[in-house]
Formats: sequence, structure tokens, C-alpha cells
Amino acid sequence: MAQQCPLIFRQVDATVTRINTLFVMSGVIAYLVSGIVAILLFLTVDFALRLYGVKHLSPIQNVSLWIQRRLSLPSRMEDAGAKRLAALFGIGFVAAMALFHFLGIAWAVNAVAVIYLFCAALDLFFGYCIACKLYHWTKKIYPKGFE
Repeated sequence: MAQQCPLIFRQVDATVTRINTLFVMSGVIAYLVSGIVAILLFLTVDFALRLYGVKHLSPIQNVSLWIQRRLSLPSRMEDAGAKRLAALFGIGFVAAMALFHFLGIAWAVNAVAVIYLFCAALDLFFGYCIACKLYHWTKKIYPKGFE
């Protein structure tokens, strides 16, 4: 079985999703520096807007589209499955950071943030999707689990 990302046969612009990733990474770093949990709550809501079909309401999506147009960055269309899976992981990480913040478990916030930033940086700079690798391994263990 060849290693592959989940496919949903709908295309998204990978350039825009990478700009989105840069904004989310910046938000996580801003939270780590400032300790302002509202940043994590904003990121969680923004992820939810993008994941559940109301992208036009997402400030990060709108600014990313504006930057792409303003800088005349080329579109690079990819299947949305991998990007959606990565976003699901992203919302999980950001929500976990917010939860650990409210529970006062600083080491857990930092650990989750480091893992998220590492995974997001791999995708942003090298196009290497950890979520796709996890999907592939899970599919091998539970072949009927995603059908």
C-alpha cells in the first residue's frame, strides 16, 4: 500500500493554507510570549470557521487571500483532504493549549505548543505533513476505521 494522504476530491489553494499556517504559528508564539489566552481562543474559533464551511468569516483566511493577491503569489491547487486533516490536528492542539492554560498546567501548554510548532513548521517549510503520516499508519492498523 503506497503511503498517501486522505483524499476528498476537492481542491484548495496550498499557498493560502501555508499563509494560514504562518499566521497560526505566529499566534501560538504570541501566546507563548504574552500568556494571553484570548489568542488561543481566537485561533480555535478561526480554525472552526475554516473547517466547518464558513471560510468567508475567518479573519485568517481573508487576510491570507488578501496577501496572496497583493503579492501576486501563484496558486497551487492540492486535494483538500490532507489540509483538512492537518487543520483538525491544528484545532486539537490549539484547543488543548487553551485547556491546559485554564487548568494551570504550564508544562503541558509548552509541550503541546512545541509539538504543534514543529509539525506546522515541517508542513510550512518542507511540505511534510505529519498528519498524513499518522493517517497512513492508523489506516494500516484500522483499515475499516475511516469508511
